[in-house]
Amino acid sequence: MPLPIFRAGFGWIFGGRLMMLEHRGRFSGFWREVILEVVERESKDALLIASGLGPNSQWYRNLREFPICRVNVGFIRRRDARAELLSPDESRSALARHASAHPATYRALKRAIVEATGDAEPDIPVVRLILAPARR
Repeated sequence: MPLPIFRAGFGWIFGGRLMMLEHRGRFSGFWREVILEVVERESKDALLIASGLGPNSQWYRNLREFPICRVNVGFIRRRDARAELLSPDESRSALARHASAHPATYRALKRAIVEATGDAEPDIPVVRLILAPARR
């Protein structure tokens, strides 16, 4: 349901907790869209997202190939961004901060990941999205 809401320009109703990532397919080169939870807002121009299905998630694999993307979050629409894949240690640290700040949300996320992957201690890579300056 959130995808049509973001496409219509009403992503702000999610208060910055959800975002729409526009990324390029690594084989087709076509733009794709996915709704993701924002794990952490590091600054006004940098946010973290986690690949709940691990390193094999399609959007994660696409960003690994084409790190240039677009971000829709809050009142920000289609802002150009660059993805940086965090190291496993950086990812664990970011997820620990997320678990501390949002324990119920993190428990639900981890439970869903464990069910989807069958791994009791899943590898959850985190990506930093660096937003380009706003165009005037």
